[in-house]
Amino acid sequence: MSTTNSSNGGIGVVGLLGVVFVTLKLLGIIDWSWWLVTLPFWGGFVLVVTIIVIGFPIFLLVKQHKKRAADAWRNRK
Repeated sequence: MSTTNSSNGGIGVVGLLGVVFVTLKLLGIIDWSWWLVTLPFWGGFVLVVTIIVIGFPIFLLVKQHKKRAADAWRNRK
């Protein structure tokens, strides 16, 4: 019986792009600022934080709306 152990690890496309950008910057081929060169490394983090910052207030508004709707349903005559 044969078992295969596979994992979905690796650098990924965005990580590879970041390594390429850093290499090109160190070789002097591109003259970009370092924050732009390292963008593929921290861009995912910024995306997640942005989604949380935008999504949390929307979640609170929906929750408040559902509570008001439930209260209105209970108090109707």
